[in-house]
Amino acid sequence: MHRLSPRRVSLTAPRALRVTLAALIYLTAGLSSAQTPQPSGVLDSASGAATLSSWHRLIEHGSSLDEHAKLEAVNRFINRAVTYGEDRDVWGAEEFWATPAQTLGRGMGDCEDFAIAKYFSLVRMGVASAKLRLTFVKSLSRNRAHMVLAYYPSDSAQPLLLDNLDPRIQPASQRNDLLPVYAFNNHGIFLAKAPLQKSTQPPQLLSRWSDVSARALVDGSQAPAEQTLATLSTPG
Repeated sequence: MHRLSPRRVSLTAPRALRVTLAALIYLTAGLSSAQTPQPSGVLDSASGAATLSSWHRLIEHGSSLDEHAKLEAVNRFINRAVTYGEDRDVWGAEEFWATPAQTLGRGMGDCEDFAIAKYFSLVRMGVASAKLRLTFVKSLSRNRAHMVLAYYPSDSAQPLLLDNLDPRIQPASQRNDLLPVYAFNNHGIFLAKAPLQKSTQPPQLLSRWSDVSARALVDGSQAPAEQTLATLSTPG
């Protein structure tokens, strides 16, 4: 089990359940692709096009790097290319998960957008999606929910965290300012207290993830071979 801070992660059962339910409620309240918010606070189109062009070059030329170098390159590029902005200011909506193309074209996004852009970038550069998990945490220093991207070199290894709040890629054990809650990728849902076990929660709980994955296929942010969790989990 990988904990960000052993003394903080030992939740009582009722508290752990409340935290998990809160995360599930957050994930369930998804926006459909037909409800794409109207843009606000947009960068000019020339800047957005230049950033997207640089992103495509990063993916093309970075695919031959070793995995650690890929992590460093993607983390550095996304953190520099995107300015933090709340969804209501960027998209005119209370909650919206943008595709990498949307985030980089706009040049703005919140923590989910940073993490999602890094996830899809690394997958397109050849990193196995099973090694990557979008991870909900509580930022203890800011006392609010936050999302980071976790990279697992192997199933039993301690994850490395890619974060927009800290430019350094650090092992989870060194991020005592973060309390892990919940993680997911295209292969399943994982509770922080049991990161090696997939949750039995149904995939429809990840409505926002399914939505952004579908839109990423349409705008080219995601390669066609990278299926969504909902697709992989559809009963036969």
